[in-house]
Amino acid sequence: MSTNSRLEGVFPSTQFNDEKIMQDWLPQPSNSVSSRTDKVHSSSRRLRIVAGVVATSLLLIHLWRALTFTFFDDRYTPAGAGSQVDASHLANVNWSRFAYTQYATDRDTLCNAVMIFESLHRLESKADRVLLYPLEMLNPLVPEENASDDARLLLRARDDYHVHLVPITIHFGGIDADPRTESFIKLLAFNQTSYDRVLALDSDSVLLQHMDELFLLPPATVAMPHAYWLFPDEEIFSSHVMLVQPSIREFNRVMRKVKHAEPTYYDMDIINDLYRKKALVIPHRPYNLITSEFASSHHGPYLGSDDEVWDPTAAYGEAKYIHFSDWPVTKPWLPTTGDALRRRQPKCPVNNVGELCTAMEIWNGLYNDFRAQRERVCHLPVKR
Repeated sequence: MSTNSRLEGVFPSTQFNDEKIMQDWLPQPSNSVSSRTDKVHSSSRRLRIVAGVVATSLLLIHLWRALTFTFFDDRYTPAGAGSQVDASHLANVNWSRFAYTQYATDRDTLCNAVMIFESLHRLESKADRVLLYPLEMLNPLVPEENASDDARLLLRARDDYHVHLVPITIHFGGIDADPRTESFIKLLAFNQTSYDRVLALDSDSVLLQHMDELFLLPPATVAMPHAYWLFPDEEIFSSHVMLVQPSIREFNRVMRKVKHAEPTYYDMDIINDLYRKKALVIPHRPYNLITSEFASSHHGPYLGSDDEVWDPTAAYGEAKYIHFSDWPVTKPWLPTTGDALRRRQPKCPVNNVGELCTAMEIWNGLYNDFRAQRERVCHLPVKR
């Protein structure tokens, strides 16, 4: 699928060694005046030719950079590279061709999904929004005033956040439903063929900025960020953020893999088995930061360099999507002990002006903000 929109990307620098070019074209010294004169004229013509070649080359490179974009391995990509879209191109984008997808299996995942859609609505995302939910959650024959809490939340998503509701029947071919098998529901993104591209996001997360620009990436069956926190031991992709070009062929291929999945497989394993060598790389900066990064003592894999200085405020400021991952601390809607939180939260390093607790404040703020949004959007308190 081609688009008439372009992203800024990262390009290898192209340098011209002007001194070397001139040395190659300048005449060699001569004792003959006429020879020197002839060669000066010849040299002048050659210099004009060289200048023209250099100017033309620079112009072509400038146009190439303006009209072409690409993504390189995000381990070597500066923060936010490729994340900016030329605003002049956005006016002609048909956003109805693209959609963010979420799925729900119970009240908690339903609430999380609606929170993502509330964030997209608040952030003025232009793409469609699609929610896959169990058929039994919403009975269209039941009046709204008599609807269940789940049904009311679905209707709120539809009416307040302009979400397209897609009922599904969940079955696993005789496999017992559990968090592992339920994660396969996310893979139904491959079957949303009414869209050119869909962006499936894990909902146990915080969305700080919309990611509409990802829909304009170069064509690829799947695009994902690396699971940078596993580097260098494992070089695999993370399925927290998954950009998919739906097709019946790929959907059937994915479902065959699910049917024969190993007992320990999650959706991330399925995707890596199929697309590890073929997926387009989305930079994890700023598209896939995990909360445990704020408590880590080694930030090289996230920063992409051991030389860059970790700045938690800058990391939070550039992040578009932050995924909750702080084992053994539970997910933010589930009960956890204060002692577990205190043990896992970032420490406060000390310097000559005192304690530096910025990372700890950001980390606790992420959990507190999630819980506040949960109560505001879903009217659900944190479980005790």
